[in-house]
Amino acid sequence: MRYLLTLEYDGAAYAGWQRQKNAVTVQEKVETALRTLLGSKTVVYASGRTDAGVHAAGQAAHFDSERVLDKERFRYSLNALLPDDVKAVALREVPSDFHAQYSAKKKTYSYRLYISRTPSPLRRARYCRITPPFDTDKFLAVLALFEGEHDFKAFGNTGSGVKTTVRRVYSARAEIADDEITVFVTGNGFLYNMVRVMAGCAVAAGKGKIGVDDVKAMFSTGERARGIKTLPANALTLENVEYGLEPIGV
Repeated sequence: MRYLLTLEYDGAAYAGWQRQKNAVTVQEKVETALRTLLGSKTVVYASGRTDAGVHAAGQAAHFDSERVLDKERFRYSLNALLPDDVKAVALREVPSDFHAQYSAKKKTYSYRLYISRTPSPLRRARYCRITPPFDTDKFLAVLALFEGEHDFKAFGNTGSGVKTTVRRVYSARAEIADDEITVFVTGNGFLYNMVRVMAGCAVAAGKGKIGVDDVKAMFSTGERARGIKTLPANALTLENVEYGLEPIGV
């Protein structure tokens, strides 16, 4: 039987999702707990790797079990074994040909920013600070450019050997409340660091360092404009992964 886990985690203490020899990862914690419950080595396949320090509100991952599971009881037992910063928020049965990575239709990430001359101790762990002056109209104008199908070569690290750097972004929007900006990006897939570079471009525009034409040139040339930063990982969250599966209760 194949099962789909929806996981929530605070990535601050982890070297990302993927298991590593000399670092603690989220995958390691989940697989260790599953091995205890299932009695055998269990490999968990995620929708994608989150980097060191990146959080997840809805990471999706599948695993196989030789026995039929009481889903709610199993999830409760799994959470008892998982650390406080990693929890399973949902568990459901899926078809045997389902794959958490390759069956994904859409993913949504959020990136949180705040505008202030003074660092906020309460927000430093989950936000990226922007110092004023900052033009939100220019920020939003660049953010809108990301929607549609583009070659995002200039916006990601392609060292992982991806076959193509073309991706479709269904939505790139921002919610602004007082001094806080939350960016939401939904796409069919993302290159390594892509969302953090996109956010960096929009911030650079808001700071007056680049304009719309510079970002358009990045699409056409595949070269990153000068002064574009890959923003810190701590403000990035994988919000959810969509598969087109029939909804079920938790």
